Amino acid sequence: MDNRSVKPISRGQLAQVTGCNLETIRYYETVGIMPDPPRTAKGYRSYDDALVRRLKFVMRSRDLGFSLEEIRGLLGLVDDRTQTCAQVQTVAEAHLEDVKAKIADLERIERVLSETVARCTGDAAPECAVIDALLKA
Repeated sequence: MDNRSVKPISRGQLAQVTGCNLETIRYYETVGIMPDPPRTAKGYRSYDDALVRRLKFVMRSRDLGFSLEEIRGLLGLVDDRTQTCAQVQTVAEAHLEDVKAKIADLERIERVLSETVARCTGDAAPECAVIDALLKA
C-alpha cells in the first residue's frame, strides 16, 4: 500500500473522495467524531490522509449499524493506540447481539404483517383486516 502523503484537501473534496454528504461531515465535526481539521493560512479547512481514513472508518462503521457512541468508543481506542483485539471484540459482539435482536423483531413484524395482509380481501368493502388488526392494538 502506498503510504505517501497526499496534498491536504478541502471539505468539499473530502465529501467527493469519500462519498459522504457535506452536512454529515459538518455534523461529525460538531459532535466530535471528526476532529476540527487544521486550517490553511487563508482559513480553509485542510483534511489530510489521516482524516480521510478516519471518515471512511466512521462511514463503514455506520454502514454496519454501529451507533455514534459505539464509534466514538472504537475511535477512542484507536486514538489512544491502546486498543486490543479483545476490547474491539467486546464492542463488536455487543453490537452483533443488538443486530440479532433487531432482526428477530423485524421477522416478528414481517410475520404479523404477512398474516394480516393475507386476511385482507382487497375489495371495495369498507371492512379491512389490516385496519381491524391495527385498531385492536
